[in-house]
Amino acid sequence: MSDYNVKLYRTTRGGFVEEEGRFYQLSALASAEAWDNLLCDINLEARARAAVNENSAANFDLETVLPPVGSQEVWAAGVTYYRSRKARMEESKDAGGGDFYDRVYTAERPELFFKAAGWRVVGPGNGVRIRSDAKWSVPEPELTLVINSAGKIVGYTIGNDMSSRDIEGENPLYLPQAKVYDGSCALGPCILLSSQPLTESIIRLEIVRRGAPAFSGSTSISELKRSPQQLVEFLFRDQSFPRGVFLMTGTGIVPGDDFTLQHGDAIRIGIDGIGVLENHVA
Repeated sequence: MSDYNVKLYRTTRGGFVEEEGRFYQLSALASAEAWDNLLCDINLEARARAAVNENSAANFDLETVLPPVGSQEVWAAGVTYYRSRKARMEESKDAGGGDFYDRVYTAERPELFFKAAGWRVVGPGNGVRIRSDAKWSVPEPELTLVINSAGKIVGYTIGNDMSSRDIEGENPLYLPQAKVYDGSCALGPCILLSSQPLTESIIRLEIVRRGAPAFSGSTSISELKRSPQQLVEFLFRDQSFPRGVFLMTGTGIVPGDDFTLQHGDAIRIGIDGIGVLENHVA
C-alpha cells in the first residue's frame, strides 16, 4: 500500500476530505446516518482518494465543522501511561484504591470503560463542562482511534476525556460518575486517514485562563504502554459495534494536584499530524 495521509471532516454541509491544505467534497449528506455509512464503508480510503482525484477543490468553512462521530459509541482506556498511573494512585490513596491502578497498569487486561454516546459528543469550538458537584476537574488529552465494525483501525482523531478527579479519587467505583456526564467528551476536529500508524507523534495540552496561560504540557504517543491494536482486541472481545466505535487511548498529561478547571477556560489539544481540538469550559 502506498503512503496515504488525508483528513476527513464532518460538517453541516456534509463530508469533506483535506489533502495538502485543499478541501474536496466527499458527501453532501450531513446526517448521522450518512456519516455512519461512510465510516463503515470498507472502501473508505478509496472513496477519499476518489474525492481528491476526481473533484475540484471546494470552499471550506471551519465554522461548519461538527464532531467526527455519528451514532458510534465512544469508549476509553485508562492508566495506559505511567504518569496516569501515578496520578490515579495519588488521588485515590486515602480511599484505599491506589493499589488498583498499579495492578491494572501491569496487568494483561487493560481498563476499558464506556465514555459517551455519539449524540453526547461535543465538537470543536463548543463548550465542554465540569460537574456541578465536583471540586477538582481536569481535561485529559488523548489520541482516539476510529475503528470500523470489523475491528480495524481506520483513522485517528483527538479526544478530550473530561474527568472529575476528586469524585474518582473518593472511590474507584465512582468512575462512571467522574467520567460520564453532559459535556464530558469532545472529539475533533477531523479524522486522520493514514497508511502509517501514529507512534511517535507529540500530544500537547494548553489551558488558557482570562487570556493568560494557566497550564501546558506534552507527551509522546511512544510512551503509551499498550499498543492500540491490543486495546482494540480487548474492546472487541464479546462485543460488537455494527457502526464502528471510537476508543480514547488514555492520557499522559495530568495537571498538578493544585490545578482545577474553571468556567471560561480555553482547552487546546494538539496532536502532530491531526491538528488542534479547541473547546471552552461552558
